[in-house]
Amino acid sequence: MSTLSVVVLDNERALAAAVARALIERLSEPGTHHVVLTGGGVGTMVLAECAARSTEVDWGSVHLWWGDERFLPEGDADRNATGAQSALIDHVPVPPDQVHAMPADVGQSADEAAASYADELARHSSSGFVPDFDVVLLGMGPEGHVASLFPGMPALHDARSTAAITDSPKPPPVRISLTLAALRSAREVWVVASGAVKAQAAGDAVREEVNPDDVPAAGARGREATIFWLDRDAASRVEGT
Repeated sequence: MSTLSVVVLDNERALAAAVARALIERLSEPGTHHVVLTGGGVGTMVLAECAARSTEVDWGSVHLWWGDERFLPEGDADRNATGAQSALIDHVPVPPDQVHAMPADVGQSADEAAASYADELARHSSSGFVPDFDVVLLGMGPEGHVASLFPGMPALHDARSTAAITDSPKPPPVRISLTLAALRSAREVWVVASGAVKAQAAGDAVREEVNPDDVPAAGARGREATIFWLDRDAASRVEGT
């Protein structure tokens, strides 16, 4: 049965270190691991903390995926994959064919790029949908968006694994994102957020009665567990913290 828990750390740096420690412990377990990475400030800090503990993991057994990506040219500084490359991937011996970056803008449409990533996910899945993700890491915006799924978007109800986003209210407007259907297929979903600006969204997102159309993070739930990793400022409106 799926459980929801909230872990509160004193500040953003302690938060990143705690999440990295838990993720490294998970990746150190025997077997093949599929993990979905996120971008943003605290997300990139988590990856840098993971790189500092890289010797604890057999990276040959790890596949890296992304929850969303800005549809920009390869190597653009605003792409999540670019930040992950410098924070983690350049420092660990993960095989290149196990780094599954979302397609860059090389002249195809965003819809074509999203479909291509869906095919890549399906190729590594026993179900033909997405791999058996151990952990999906997600950041969260002040309005409660996760990946590139913002309040009111039709993509929140998309049954496919990926969606092209062409009207993101946060620039750039064109992105590729996993859908809630894909996120919910993961064994565990970890939402990582810091700062008082995230407090209202965090408080809403942990309440089961909140509609994901209004607060998408409220729909980000793992099959076995969901963990909201928050610093004290972000947790200030979560009941019981």
